[in-house]
Amino acid sequence: MRQTNKAFLLALSLAVGALAQNRPRASGEWPAYGRDPGGSRYSPLTEINRENVKNLKVAWTYRTGAADVKGRAARNAAFEATPILVDGTLYLSTPFNRAIALDPVKGTERWIFDPKVDPAKGYSEVSSRGVSSWADRRTGKRRIYVATIDARLIALDGATGEPCKDFGDAGQVDLTRDVRLVDRGDYQVTSPPAVIGDLIIVGSSMGDNRGVELERGVVRAYDARTGGLQWSWDPIPTSATDPARKTWQADSATKTGAANAWSIISVDSARGLVFVPTGSPSPDFYGGERKGNNEYANSVVALRAATGKVVWHFQVVHHDLWDYDVASQPMLVTVKRGGRDIPAVAVGTKIGHLFVLHRETGEPLFPVEERPVPPSDVHGEEASPTQPFPKLPAAIVPQKLTGDDAWGITPADRDECRRLIKGARSEGLFTPPSLQGTIVFPGNVGGMNWSGMSYDARRGLLIANTNRIATFVKLIPREDFARLRQSPEGNRMKGEFAPQRGTPYGMYREHLRGPSGAPCNPPPWGALTAVDLATGAVRWEVPLGSIPQLGMFPKSSEWGSLNLGGSVVTAGGLVFIAAAMDTYLRAFDVETGKEVWKTELPASAQAAPMTYRVGGKQYLVICAGGHGKMGTKMGDSVVAFALP
Repeated sequence: MRQTNKAFLLALSLAVGALAQNRPRASGEWPAYGRDPGGSRYSPLTEINRENVKNLKVAWTYRTGAADVKGRAARNAAFEATPILVDGTLYLSTPFNRAIALDPVKGTERWIFDPKVDPAKGYSEVSSRGVSSWADRRTGKRRIYVATIDARLIALDGATGEPCKDFGDAGQVDLTRDVRLVDRGDYQVTSPPAVIGDLIIVGSSMGDNRGVELERGVVRAYDARTGGLQWSWDPIPTSATDPARKTWQADSATKTGAANAWSIISVDSARGLVFVPTGSPSPDFYGGERKGNNEYANSVVALRAATGKVVWHFQVVHHDLWDYDVASQPMLVTVKRGGRDIPAVAVGTKIGHLFVLHRETGEPLFPVEERPVPPSDVHGEEASPTQPFPKLPAAIVPQKLTGDDAWGITPADRDECRRLIKGARSEGLFTPPSLQGTIVFPGNVGGMNWSGMSYDARRGLLIANTNRIATFVKLIPREDFARLRQSPEGNRMKGEFAPQRGTPYGMYREHLRGPSGAPCNPPPWGALTAVDLATGAVRWEVPLGSIPQLGMFPKSSEWGSLNLGGSVVTAGGLVFIAAAMDTYLRAFDVETGKEVWKTELPASAQAAPMTYRVGGKQYLVICAGGHGKMGTKMGDSVVAFALP
């Protein structure tokens, strides 16, 4: 059969399958990670609202048993899952990818599947943000898909939790095939697969900064029934006919790895499009081995679902030197402009920029301009002379930190922070890494990370939680790297050393903090912001959360917190979010940002909540299990709330 006929038949199958997968559902369901395939995280439910939210009580609590897992990787585990609700069953996954089905009213187990991920092995990340579901229109049966941190795609029977024997090899597909595997524990999947028609689409997560020649960030589509590979797309273009290839100088497109999609992929079934958020090429902080803009990396890329071919792409950072991946799920929204409804995709970035693009063409709906940025002073590096800045919406996090801005809990703290900042390069956003050390602000965990956004279409408000934390980054000449790392000075350093093999420089980075441990930049260090997508204006902004270690200071509740884990917005006029380093789940008034309710959880919740209705009753559910790398309170609870 000719390729054109194959593509036509696959497109037809996708169109028919999309109708089955996206048929009108009961408003009470939560069938995907972000509720809908475009990740709006909006619920039309109104039973819980601004007037009665104060009456919410715990309906049930379920313990997954993940807190009892032992092994080398367990201390870095993070319970980041958002459950889904389909066909009257709640499905979720644990950090080591145990898939669990629960009764949504009682919180009791219906089944558990354990993929036997080895907790004794080293993994870059120990987290699973959730599972995905697909209904076979031929049989009417439901399948649940979980992608694992040891790089497997597994299909389970939704009713029993048994592996689907006709999928791949006895129910699973090995995702390490054809990716130039370098380090086994550093090639993983941490986000739920995307589903469009009869295709299951997966990206990958990779350990950063090991070297130049890492695994390639190939995105792949598999047949939902058989597990057969349908297409693959490499974000690092190797074909001379690809227009993006010229933005990778010399042979860098064949050497470099990563540029992977580790976050949530969105789909538009009606248009047959897949929206892929990509990260930085390897390594993050030195680009001398991959000169050029490196297009497709650090971008949102629209692919044709039937073929995996690029339809359009928009790059948010040229030649990334700061680990500024597109970490948020591209959010599919409708923007009102001049009396017209415009299909759009909103792209949140670690820099705090929000790009709003036409969904079909990638053209910005607000002006974007290229502005000059600081040059590199490192031999062998060629930083991009300009970077894209949206004129609207304005950046929703600060983007410059000078010695005069230094902050401290005590005068000694402030003086030390001032010394650290003045001793490094700190010339504003996009100051390149240097041998003397550079202040990267926002840092690599900053702005809008994987927590993503939620969107109230009726009010036209996009809700985003952000981080405002600076990072100190220093390049170390290769001949000095091993010596410093093993020296007494290196042993006293509290951050991360990374080898960046294949380059002239190793790297060191750490969050910029004073002697007390508090960040050196002024608070708030975490915030919740509402942006009007019609005008680009910020409607309101409030500090988000608190840092328990600083709780003895009277104003610490106003300082906000480092936060990971998104929000959900409801037709009841509420924004629910936890995410902070403390142990609280909070509700905010969507129109004003006023906190109207909070409750303490068994552990910190670095996960986005979800809500559903069963039997006429609305429930709010969140996974509270903490985050090992953040140092928050650990646990393994799934907690449901409802009105009495």
